Amino acid sequence: MIRVLVVDDDFMVARIHAGYVARVPGFEVVAAAHSGRSAVAAVAEHAPELVLLDIYLPDLSGLEVLKTLRGAAQPVDVLVISAARDVATVRAAMRGGAVNYLIKPFTSAALTDRLVQYADTRRQLTALGNQAAQEEVDRLFGAVRGVTPPLPKGLSATTCALVADALRDSGTDLSAAETAGLTGLSRVSARRYLEHLCASGRAELRPRYGTAGRPEHRYRWTG
Repeated sequence: MIRVLVVDDDFMVARIHAGYVARVPGFEVVAAAHSGRSAVAAVAEHAPELVLLDIYLPDLSGLEVLKTLRGAAQPVDVLVISAARDVATVRAAMRGGAVNYLIKPFTSAALTDRLVQYADTRRQLTALGNQAAQEEVDRLFGAVRGVTPPLPKGLSATTCALVADALRDSGTDLSAAETAGLTGLSRVSARRYLEHLCASGRAELRPRYGTAGRPEHRYRWTG
């Protein structure tokens, strides 16, 4: 489970964001904070992997909190969630090391997309071990900066993560029908998700030629 700290000066907004996070598989909210200083203290106490950080806080700005967390002994990633949309603030957040920036107001699906992307990047980093090739680094930085193709209309980020997990964990190539059997999706839906994973560089199409007829389309995880 990826442990999350939610930081927002509005108690109700923090509760809503926590509810969004709780609905994403693989994530759990360990605490909420409503000021900059309490956020820094909560990171020290709960050791989350990810902080959802507002910019407008009553004591310190979110950018000050981000800078403080970057210098702390306990490593933590930060996803900024704020109504601040001026370029100077966005640039400062990027320079401060934020993994993503989500502008309020937003939908539950928008946050889910960022969380699934973050979890996928963590998995890829873990799978690399101690060394990384340039193409792997390029793919990771592309994912962090959000340049991977967006999900086509009608596809869900949560279901896409389910298909990605099934393909990766299989250790071999799978057909759309086999993927459907593992995930509970229809064959057509499974194929759409597999094609998206190929388009985003996380899977590859590997035709299998038989004795007659068209080749069978099979898909293999590439990370």
